Amino acid sequence: MSEDATPDPYADPLRFGQRVQILRERRGMTQAQLADFIDISPHTLRKIENGQQKAPGLDMVLRIAEALRVRDLADLTGRADAHVDLFIGPGHPRLAAVKAAIDDFSLTRSAEPPRVAHLEARLHAAWRERHASKNHREAIGKLLPDLIRDAQSLVRHADSAAERRTAQALLAQAYSLSQFFIAYQPDSSLLWRVAERGMIAAQESEDPHTIGVASWLLAQAHRDSGHRHFDAADAVNREALAYLKPLLPDASDDVLAIAGALEFELGYTAARRRETGTAWRHWDKAKDMAARLPADYFHPVTSFSRAIMGAHAVTVAVELHQGGESVRQAARADQNVIKSRPRRARHRIEEARGYHLDNQPDTALASLEKAFEAAPETIRYNGYARAILLEEVDSTRAPRRRRAADLAARIGILAA
Repeated sequence: MSEDATPDPYADPLRFGQRVQILRERRGMTQAQLADFIDISPHTLRKIENGQQKAPGLDMVLRIAEALRVRDLADLTGRADAHVDLFIGPGHPRLAAVKAAIDDFSLTRSAEPPRVAHLEARLHAAWRERHASKNHREAIGKLLPDLIRDAQSLVRHADSAAERRTAQALLAQAYSLSQFFIAYQPDSSLLWRVAERGMIAAQESEDPHTIGVASWLLAQAHRDSGHRHFDAADAVNREALAYLKPLLPDASDDVLAIAGALEFELGYTAARRRETGTAWRHWDKAKDMAARLPADYFHPVTSFSRAIMGAHAVTVAVELHQGGESVRQAARADQNVIKSRPRRARHRIEEARGYHLDNQPDTALASLEKAFEAAPETIRYNGYARAILLEEVDSTRAPRRRRAADLAARIGILAA
């Protein structure tokens, strides 16, 4: 092997351990924190990082990758043949067109802006299409360029303060829809531009519901950036809740629902920190808000509803690495129907994570198959689903290995 060749971490545990240490420190995590996340002792992790213990098996490598939010498995293993994007899905064919519309700031274009009612109807239809479509990125990706440009045009041509506030609310809504399309695609800077512009447009609109939605999405952008950004995510969520709190006694269903969604996000981040009591306390508060909503209500952006709380309970248990509890919560959650296809698929993936934690790999694969049936594009862009499948394609049990390989090929991880 030449000196320039990529080292094999399994042949050189020291170099593998050094990569773990570097990635851990970049995330601002201590050895104790990472060890807790991956369920090993700090002493064992110290031996891995120091090269005193051989590099772990694939299961542990994937758990480390999950905890460190490694984007490409090769960054952790150092192996060129392990080039797998775990938490970033493939670039969608419509990404370039959506990006061009977001980055377009034509100031001299004199085209007549759309009527407000017309743009409102198109945005409403786009949200409905997102929830109903199996391939929701394709469905909204083809609509977004015109929606973004028309919303920007409406803002530029506003003649009064009231018209400008209305236009900004519609622009914020277009940016919110864009964030769902861009998430987990290979352009994190574009995601941040959209999240921040959406927040600015929402503040300009002075509409409480619009501000709540933009805050919910901005907080998610912070949290998904890694452990060091959890405090920023919490700060956004808390500020938005403090802003909405005086309105809640007489709030509309939409405002109450976005407040409930923000409350749950605090619990989700707490679960990611392994703060068990705090996580379930926020879940309880969110459930109380959901109970105030009509039984058939469904928030058009966040999917917050009475029915979603079971799925949220699964997510909390999974993030706390409570395998048995996540399985129990999954059984309860199945009593409810989640109207949104992508949200239903996301729940099935969380359910699969729970079964995987509980050492039920075949049931986990069955849940991933249900996720694929509900919304193929959701599982295709989900790093947790990809990690479970990559582990099971190496299973020693041939039927499980074939089942995992078949699904992996269908979502594009492996060649068919």
